[in-house]
Amino acid sequence: MRVDKWMTPKVITLRPTDSLSAAIHLMKEKKIRRIPVVNGDGRLVGIVSDRDLKDVSPSRATTLDIWELHYVLDKLKLGDIMTKKPVTVTPDTPIERAAQIMMDKRVEGLPVLDAKGVLVGILTEGDVFKALVDITGVGRGRLRVDLLIPDKPGSIREVADVCRTAGGRIASILGSYAKVPLGKRELIMRIECAKPDVLRAELAKAYGDARVEAD
Repeated sequence: MRVDKWMTPKVITLRPTDSLSAAIHLMKEKKIRRIPVVNGDGRLVGIVSDRDLKDVSPSRATTLDIWELHYVLDKLKLGDIMTKKPVTVTPDTPIERAAQIMMDKRVEGLPVLDAKGVLVGILTEGDVFKALVDITGVGRGRLRVDLLIPDKPGSIREVADVCRTAGGRIASILGSYAKVPLGKRELIMRIECAKPDVLRAELAKAYGDARVEAD
């Protein structure tokens, strides 16, 4: 799965010369939390988030009346407060890599640039959550299976064979090494199976403690 499948392709943008007030109104109107900032030829030069706006507004407003506040908000330009050279991804970046970048860089949105450096979309944490739901297959009336298997070649195939024996069909499968004993691997699967009790019994026979539950 690549970023281009999950990004928002129609990106709302502003210019560096637009005011802080314009960004605030646009975010409220469109119910968005970040806006890429582009120059005259459409090239990305920065990004501004609701967090940037909150960081700036209170510090300038403590001793101002409402008219002075509006004047300050209109006077401040996005070029003065935006994050310059924001972290970006490309349309063909794997979605899991984009998620890792967000986590490592502590950002909640990534502008998407094509091979020519043109802004073609934006990927948000909400988009990543949607991708996670789709990849795992949650919420589609399947069984969720969670078990530990030996960390060795062919171990996943052996699980698949057990599932087929019980009349099950694997719809999605994920693996993890997080907080599991050495030499083991956690397997999380979504399985279509008309006989969950049979599936649970077969997996327990082969792997001991296997959790099989309705989604």
